[in-house]
Amino acid sequence: MRTSDETKDAGHARYTYRLRLSRVAGRALRAEWDRCRWVWNSCVATSRQAHRDGEKCGPAHLDKQLTGWRAGYEWLRAGGSVPQQQIIRDFAKSRAKALKDIKARLPMRQRARMPRFKKKALAAVSLNYTLRGFRVKDSRLHLAGGIVATVVWSRELPAAPSSVRVYRDALGHWYASFVVETRVQPFPETGRVIGIDWGVKETATTTSDDHDLPHAQHGKNAAAKLARYQRMMARRRAPRGKAQT
Repeated sequence: MRTSDETKDAGHARYTYRLRLSRVAGRALRAEWDRCRWVWNSCVATSRQAHRDGEKCGPAHLDKQLTGWRAGYEWLRAGGSVPQQQIIRDFAKSRAKALKDIKARLPMRQRARMPRFKKKALAAVSLNYTLRGFRVKDSRLHLAGGIVATVVWSRELPAAPSSVRVYRDALGHWYASFVVETRVQPFPETGRVIGIDWGVKETATTTSDDHDLPHAQHGKNAAAKLARYQRMMARRRAPRGKAQT
C-alpha cells in the first residue's frame, strides 16, 4: 500500500490514440454500442417510471435491472457486460448531477438536464471499458467480445492503463483514450522568475513586455470591426469591365 507521501503528487491523465479497425471489428463495435444505447434508454424509461411512482432509482437498482435484461434477452447477453455496466454508471452520474442542480435551485440555464433518450442517428458512439473488459497485447487493443483493434501508437504509455474509452468522432474515425496514473514532474529550477498581474484592460501584465497578454475583448472588438468592413466591401460593386478593388 502506497503512503500518502508517495501519492500526494500522483494523478491521472488521458492518452488518446487513433484506431485502425477491420470491417468485422467495426461492425462489432457498432453492435456493442447499439446494445449499450438500448441499456441507456431503458434506464431513462425506468428512471421516469420510478419518479412517477415516487420510488428511488439508484445504480444498485439499475444493476439489478441489467441482470434481468441480460437474462431475458439473448441478443443483449451476447454483448460484453463491462460496457453495459459502465453506461449505467454514466447514467447514474448524469442523473445525480441533474438532481443536485434541482435541489440547489439553480437557474434553468445553469442546470444539467436529466438524462434523455439517445437516438441512433444523433448519439455519439462511446464505450467505456475497465480492466476486466480490455487488455493491450502485441501493440493491439483487445476488447471484451473478441474485438481486436490496431492502435496507432504515436507515443508510449507511461504506465499500464486502468481503463479505456473507445469512441467515434463526427468524421467516422475511431479513437481509444487510455487512463493512466501519472506523477507530477516539476521543471528544473532556472533561477529566473516573472511577476504577473491580472487586470481588466489587459489579461496579464508581466515584468517582461514580451509576455503581456491583451484582454480577450480586444480581439472580439477587432473581429467585429473587420466583419463590418467586409460587409461594406461586399456591397460595393465595380463598374462593368473593371476589376473589383
